[in-house]
Amino acid sequence: MTSDANDAREAASRFQENYKKIESEIGRAMVGQRDVIEGVLTAMLAGGHVLLEGVPGLGKTMLVRCLGESVDLQFSRIQFTPDMMPADIQGTSVLVESGGGGHEMRFQEGPLIANMILADEINRATPKTQSALLEAMQEKQITIGRRTIKLEEPYCVMATQNPVEQEGTYPLPEAQLDRFLFKIVVGYPEESEYHEILDRTTGASEVKLQPVSSGPEIMAMRETVRAVPVPDHVQAYAVQLVMGTQPGGKYSPALVNENVLLGSSPRGAQGLLLAGKVKALLGGRFAVSTDDVRDVALPVLRHRVIVNFQGQSEGITPDDVVRSVLGNVKPASA
Repeated sequence: MTSDANDAREAASRFQENYKKIESEIGRAMVGQRDVIEGVLTAMLAGGHVLLEGVPGLGKTMLVRCLGESVDLQFSRIQFTPDMMPADIQGTSVLVESGGGGHEMRFQEGPLIANMILADEINRATPKTQSALLEAMQEKQITIGRRTIKLEEPYCVMATQNPVEQEGTYPLPEAQLDRFLFKIVVGYPEESEYHEILDRTTGASEVKLQPVSSGPEIMAMRETVRAVPVPDHVQAYAVQLVMGTQPGGKYSPALVNENVLLGSSPRGAQGLLLAGKVKALLGGRFAVSTDDVRDVALPVLRHRVIVNFQGQSEGITPDDVVRSVLGNVKPASA
């Protein structure tokens, strides 16, 4: 075996070990939701942001908080409300008393200046406040007046929203949805998991999580992800899947042409490959396969597809669209 092959195998092994440490620590507090935990960790290690959607009480906030406690990063939580202004999350200059008895203006950082941000009920923020969050997500900086503050890496926003309650909410615009690498739908637990949840949450004992990883380690894992090669036929498959979501495209099935208003942008293809690289490493491989891309297609593409009025009236969902594309586009052999 060549030196390069040995290095690749060792890198994949180290990645798996570090991943399992974090996953195991989160599992000490979280019950079930293995797919959701894997999705959140995959997005963070790929350098992306996550939108968690589900009804209240399913552990969305708890999951992100557990991740923040398991990794030694600066963690911040924002509970969005309609009266929240951009300065409330970015920070603002305040007048404080100086040592000599005078006064001076001093900048007080907002909760956006951290490494891991839990944006609770993001769709309750007004468009003005959402735009401030969008800048932080996309540019990794915040702008206040003439001052620009660069945000320290790793930087990850994990937002939650309730899909049912719409009163007093502001739906995220397509431009902001596209900034999320994953949209993960959080479902109800299994019957057996309810008992363990109740045992953990209604008893006298309380689980205290400990940091098992750090910012530099997360950045090193991200570098490993970027180094994973993508064969040409796998990249072609990712491109065809994205084009398949676009109405009138070469690879679009009839369901897309008739029921989709807008399909995925090139960011969808980027997301498929980055998330596919993480899946490959978790499988102990240092090359992406078409199965890796297929496995991440739903969380990567579901929020990048907009169903038209006809599709909505027939009850067609973005998940239906992505599954139709997966059934229509066949990967080429290597």
